[in-house]
Amino acid sequence: MTLSVHSPDELVAVIPHMLGFKPEGSIVFVPMRCDLPVARVDIPTTPKDRELVWHSIRDGFSRHAQPGASVGIVCFTADRRTADVVGQVFADRLDTIGIDTLVRLWADETRWADLDSGDTGLQTGAARERVAALTVLSGRAQPAASRESLAESLVGDREPIAMLLPDARQAGAASTPRVEGRWALGRLQQFQDDGIRLTDGDAARMLVALDSIPIRDRLWNDMNRNNAASHVALWIDVTRRAPDQVRAAPASMLGFASWLSGHGAMAWCALDQVPQDKPYALADLVAAAVQMGMHPREWEAAKSQPAGSGMDRASGFAPSQPNVQHGQVGPAYGI
Repeated sequence: MTLSVHSPDELVAVIPHMLGFKPEGSIVFVPMRCDLPVARVDIPTTPKDRELVWHSIRDGFSRHAQPGASVGIVCFTADRRTADVVGQVFADRLDTIGIDTLVRLWADETRWADLDSGDTGLQTGAARERVAALTVLSGRAQPAASRESLAESLVGDREPIAMLLPDARQAGAASTPRVEGRWALGRLQQFQDDGIRLTDGDAARMLVALDSIPIRDRLWNDMNRNNAASHVALWIDVTRRAPDQVRAAPASMLGFASWLSGHGAMAWCALDQVPQDKPYALADLVAAAVQMGMHPREWEAAKSQPAGSGMDRASGFAPSQPNVQHGQVGPAYGI
């Protein structure tokens, strides 16, 4: 959605809706036009940290910056002086790649200040209510209280499905990939039609089916920017209930669907749910897409290319970036 912001108060109020959670100790880069991603990172307090952050966000912004590109920089912290110093450092850095900084703001729990003009004010309930009403009308979920609470929402009771997995694996082995693939795609489409949560039995069967990369890719290739919200809802629920040994696939699917929806924070939280004991290529691809600030339309372009499997098409869509540290910075296209 496009949202007109009329004051610093409203800009501060809209950011939690862009990120999916209320930021703390963060610097947020807000595009003034839709050609750039939103990016959030913990406020870097040392020159070394600032250099690392700059390298993390530079490529994402440079990739899509058009003439006249501009951002607002908002620092959420109790330390106004640090916000001023860090905000200016990044405004100067962005200027070197042709991006203007139109406003630099500081915000704590209750106040805001324009670091260029010196104007100050209170964060008002009226601004929060206006922004919340507009985002509700667009169908966008309301933000979590914090990034931690967003991450906690992906952890549920995993024991029921763990108990069903042996039987589900045995049934899958007795079936065929074609049958299981058709069932998985049909069950996905049923969820998209009715929105009814998968039973434990269906969820166990789905998780076993996703162990097959071709089956997983059939469901992955179903994703587009119109149905991404439905995919997010499905994979949030399945990831919450998935035991470690079968959680990489649904968590990666959730990460991709979240990125496709413009929810960079949820994408990172999903990737944090991918068990770290072995690499998972789709998780690395999602991490690269978010880290580089890639626009979701690039996925649509990649899907239209005549090629082999989804991962083959994806190789031209997001360069492989192994060992990306999940959650460090979250550029993504939002509202």
